[in-house]
Amino acid sequence: MRRGRLVLALAAAATLTLAGCSSDGGDDDTDAGATSEATETSGGAEGTIKIGIKFDQPGLGFQDGSEYTGFDVDVAKFVAGELGYGEDQIEWVQSPSAQRETLLQNGQVDMIFATYSITDKRKEVVSFAGPYFVAGQDLLVAADDDSITGPEDLEGKNLCSVTGSTSAQRIKDEYAAGTNLLEQPGYAECVTALTAGTVDAVTTDDIILAGLAAVPANEGKVKVVGNPFSEENYGVGLPKESDKCEAINEAITKMIEDGTWQELLDKNVGASGYKANEELNPPEPAACA
Repeated sequence: MRRGRLVLALAAAATLTLAGCSSDGGDDDTDAGATSEATETSGGAEGTIKIGIKFDQPGLGFQDGSEYTGFDVDVAKFVAGELGYGEDQIEWVQSPSAQRETLLQNGQVDMIFATYSITDKRKEVVSFAGPYFVAGQDLLVAADDDSITGPEDLEGKNLCSVTGSTSAQRIKDEYAAGTNLLEQPGYAECVTALTAGTVDAVTTDDIILAGLAAVPANEGKVKVVGNPFSEENYGVGLPKESDKCEAINEAITKMIEDGTWQELLDKNVGASGYKANEELNPPEPAACA
């Protein structure tokens, strides 16, 4: 894992040069964790930047009134800062999974940080920078349950996932045919079913589960098994014609090398006890196409 400390001289210089710039006045959370002081308000770029995030994923992208929190949000703030946009120049746009490509194609967002896995099919219509995180499908179980250590242990047990997700069906098809599936409208409902004893496990990407486990109401009640059985490369979604890929990759590399990446991960999901897969994280951004 790279841990080189980079000097933020350019960001500091931007603060001195641009101190007189006015801001557009945003309503987002100004605590970006480890972002530099130069990017906390107005940056060097003009206008605003529209960034798509999830509004309903605790620990990743979550809206609470006028505040936006989570790992994806903080990574987006850092990258935007490196591109010259202060936090008050960011316009947050809700980006549900099914709408991400459309939002990029229609110019409704400039980039998306929303647990957006890089796939060949998606690259046919949009571009990606990154990845900035590698997730994997995993299981959330009761904190005192040591009987489930992987998908094979779900034979004859009850498993919850959200309606329309393929995660639970994948376990039934590939690992434990006797798994009983329960669908809920959202993962919060799945966690409620888990803590009530209605189901034995919840499944989706490990960092999403970690975010749910880090919610104060769930702390100490549930845990991520920590045995991922897929590989999901989270990238920064971009319009096909975007010229920002190289600059975003440089920002991601800087974030990883100066220790900010780990700080932001710990800040947002550390309370769950979750540890990212060290064989895959932090990742090295892929070459821009």
